[in-house]
Amino acid sequence: MADELAVFLVEDEALIRMMIADMVEELGHHVVAQADNVRDASAFAMTAEYDFAILDINLMGLYVDPVADLIERRGKPFLFATGYGPELLPSLLRRRPILRKPIALDELKAMINTLFPDAATPARG
Repeated sequence: MADELAVFLVEDEALIRMMIADMVEELGHHVVAQADNVRDASAFAMTAEYDFAILDINLMGLYVDPVADLIERRGKPFLFATGYGPELLPSLLRRRPILRKPIALDELKAMINTLFPDAATPARG
């Protein structure tokens, strides 16, 4: 079995956060930290032990880029999950992968496999 990845999930909508967490689990990985606002997400970004992060771009009206900057400083990969397009991202973050909401399980799996080719796992089911 491939390695299980630890995921840091940042999403301000509780139902969407739960849905993404369920998808992560279904793919054989686990969510180790969750946040729904920039303040908490910034703290977790620097202290939590995770392999990569999934970030909503807009958290209660604030952009997530300060959190993305902290994750980038730690050298951790991350992707954005959003209904918005890349044009809303700061230019330095536009090169990051973006999952469009609503997120499909196969798209999330493909994105994780791109970030971690050696951790590719079949979906449980």
